[in-house]
Amino acid sequence: METFKVAMLGMVDGNGHPYSWSAMFNGYDKAAMEECGFPVIPRYLEKEPEENFGVENARVTHIWTDDPADAVRVAAASNIAHIVKNPEDVIGEVDAVIIATDKGNEHVWRARPFVEAGLPVFIDKPMADNVADLKVFCDWVKNGARIMSSSSLRYTKEYIPYFISTHELGELRYINMTMMKSWERYGIHALEPVFRITGPGFVSVQNTGEAGRDMVHLIHRDGMDVTIASIYDSAGSDLKLVGTGGSVCVPSKDSYYSFRTQLQEFIRFAKGGERPYPFTETVELMELVIAGIRSRNEGGRKVLVSEIHAELKG
Repeated sequence: METFKVAMLGMVDGNGHPYSWSAMFNGYDKAAMEECGFPVIPRYLEKEPEENFGVENARVTHIWTDDPADAVRVAAASNIAHIVKNPEDVIGEVDAVIIATDKGNEHVWRARPFVEAGLPVFIDKPMADNVADLKVFCDWVKNGARIMSSSSLRYTKEYIPYFISTHELGELRYINMTMMKSWERYGIHALEPVFRITGPGFVSVQNTGEAGRDMVHLIHRDGMDVTIASIYDSAGSDLKLVGTGGSVCVPSKDSYYSFRTQLQEFIRFAKGGERPYPFTETVELMELVIAGIRSRNEGGRKVLVSEIHAELKG
């Protein structure tokens, strides 16, 4: 079977996905990976048996990073054959592209050449953090572009039972989740698993915190209150569910499983498979990210999701 070729593109501060995601496809050099600058990556990679490496007969064959020196290090650590001078150099050489950066306000310009070339594109979370860029992505998908974006926590192994059903908890009344780093870049990590439990239909978002200490309260049309504390230097991403018949607190532990499952879903989609979940879900999640930013910037105002949606459609 012919290898499905993937380009890994972009690298920004605080995000080691080019190392870890490429290793999941290609395997890795242990000594070189120890020098990657992200100590957690070699620790969770070393826990995996050899048969857990490889993604759907695909391989990362090309790498480009914003700092050329990073590309050399990633290629050595994650067994990537080709380093390119410009990201557009991969057009005609690969079957799909992964934009491995998590700054939503950069993703339109990073993705544009590959969307216009007709390549399937995976975009690291969040896809967009402002209405103008989200509208561009919506227009591209409407016109047939094969774009996928998600948080890896959509696939958290420990959360799967509650993605399937929360019946044992009765009617859900309250959900809480904690998250590290910034709301702009990591809020989606909390929002996406919550969304898989609640389904669509969020009404409002209110952020009464400040940058680096975002305290976000969301209300769902089904009567659920959701709070997310996104604190820059916090640890852990525990999910708490409270219903009329019980409650549960679930930690997230297996990052490798989440990341690899996410990549498998993209490769299946890129090869011509069905979209694994409706693009409308990604759009609503981006509206929630945007509403949280707007609420904080406007002194904690309660922002209706319909307000963001109307601007998107306008």
